[in-house]
Amino acid sequence: MALVKTSLADSIGTIAFDRDDKRNALSAELIAETISALDEFKSGQARVVVLRSASSGKVWSAGHDVGELPVADVDPLPYSDPLEQLLRAVKAFPAPVIAMVHGSVWGGACDLVMACDLVYADETAGFAITPAKLGLPYNVGGFLNFMSRLPLNVVKEMFFSADLITAERAERVGIVNVMVPATELEDTVYRMARTITTRSSAAIAAAKESIRVLSEAVPIDPATFEYLHGLRRDVYFGRDYHEGTQAFLDKRSPNF
Repeated sequence: MALVKTSLADSIGTIAFDRDDKRNALSAELIAETISALDEFKSGQARVVVLRSASSGKVWSAGHDVGELPVADVDPLPYSDPLEQLLRAVKAFPAPVIAMVHGSVWGGACDLVMACDLVYADETAGFAITPAKLGLPYNVGGFLNFMSRLPLNVVKEMFFSADLITAERAERVGIVNVMVPATELEDTVYRMARTITTRSSAAIAAAKESIRVLSEAVPIDPATFEYLHGLRRDVYFGRDYHEGTQAFLDKRSPNF
């Protein structure tokens, strides 16, 4: 069965996660379907894409499917990881991608929301980036994704505590463009999408790519990159990553 529902109407593409029994966890299969939909929308010249959940459940997405993470001694988030591929696909898509968020957003799904161009949410939304709960060493691209959008102290709080940020605060710190009541969320999102379709798609595509390149233009020498990767390697070869992932699978609190 398809794990996402898609539609394309009036130059607006919609991708709706439809894996409610797994809280829309970002499995490799769901991600592949999402990337395929983006490719189809690109061919169909969609001028904006809305990324949402197919249901109105309590969770927008539980994040990376932890059951698909390597259990030990392997980089859990390499360049080739499906989630990393999805983040790049969203950023590189030539039209705006809008996240329409009803419910909580966890882990890698929070990174996905950060990769979207605009974010609209209702009062049920919440956002948490959770590698500290798994002992998982996040990659430098992921940190930069957050740092290019949020104040540095907020980024640190999110990664250090792994606590959920409420919708109201998410709007205040810049995760969310606008928070509206749940009854108004869909209308608000698609009203903005329709507005975008009336603007110059060429100008928007150039603006999006320029902003992406500039936001990622961080000078770093090879030795520093190797140093940062070494810090990550020490973690995923270490005890905390073994304990964190196993505790999640065992449905117990980790003993860090």
